[in-house]
Amino acid sequence: MKTQIKRLSPHQNGKVFGILMAVASLIFILPMFLAMSFSMPHVDQQGNPVDFPRFIFLIMPFFYLIFGYISVVVGCFIYNLLVKYVGGIEFELEDKSS
Repeated sequence: MKTQIKRLSPHQNGKVFGILMAVASLIFILPMFLAMSFSMPHVDQQGNPVDFPRFIFLIMPFFYLIFGYISVVVGCFIYNLLVKYVGGIEFELEDKSS
């Protein structure tokens, strides 16, 4: 049976994708934090102390959540506008009986 997606819910899909992106970004934060901590020099060429802003690693998941949400909401909105003219995404379902 062929099925078409007629409408995508922007808020629900954005919420799910934003949270998914925030959680997925946590996987990369610890290795990135360790790499930046051990690879950056503690002084610049003139001998002045340089400190990498570590709070960046705390706010990265929030940026991923916000921008992931916004991009999916915009994508769903565009899809919902275009589906009237070009048709929806099609997929085929098959009923598997035991």
